[in-house]
Amino acid sequence: MEVPKYNNALIVGAGEGLSASLARLFARQGLRVALAARGIEKLGALCAETGARAFACDATDADEVDRLFGLVEREVGTPDVVVYNASARARGAFTDLVAAEVAQAIAVSAFGGFLVAQQAVKRMLPDKHGAMLFTGASASVKGYAQSAPFAMGKFALRGLAQSMARELSPQGIHVAHFVIDGGIRSSARSEPADRPDSMLDPDAIALSYWNVLQQPRSAWTWEIELRPWVERF
Repeated sequence: MEVPKYNNALIVGAGEGLSASLARLFARQGLRVALAARGIEKLGALCAETGARAFACDATDADEVDRLFGLVEREVGTPDVVVYNASARARGAFTDLVAAEVAQAIAVSAFGGFLVAQQAVKRMLPDKHGAMLFTGASASVKGYAQSAPFAMGKFALRGLAQSMARELSPQGIHVAHFVIDGGIRSSARSEPADRPDSMLDPDAIALSYWNVLQQPRSAWTWEIELRPWVERF
């Protein structure tokens, strides 16, 4: 039973929380790590801790995404694991939503995922090897009141992942979508003492991403749902 081996990881939409946990885990597993975000000033400590390189990129801009992959190839290595972790919200009563803000939310949550995935897959197909991972949310499978733009973007991202998995799995590319159903614990957000583990631990989520990456091709997962015990589904 052959377990896939990976060398270079790119995390798009990097910051604190899940993407930081992924960067630390990938680095511990011996992967070279690249981080991409609109603003990279916040990534200095994480880069120092993990040895990662940070690159500024607007994932909704095709030219910037193309430039990002060129820089990562030259300075880190061709990524064979790419994680799309970016998303955006526009909240409010449906009739009050601002069209431009809705368009931007959908662009970040879904269109950016397409642009990043397309550049990633172009580089993975020649070797028939690689993994493209998408971070979804509860809104990937159910829309909430006053949150239509987020649901629109996350539904679209899930559809992208499913279509890619069906097309690209036979060509050696593992595509997976993760439904993160619940709040993620952080330094600014923790669960009450009487409800331990009622929030998702970002390190535990990262471990699930890694476990999916280790799956032999004969038993690949295209989607996984992760939630703490308090969430109803």
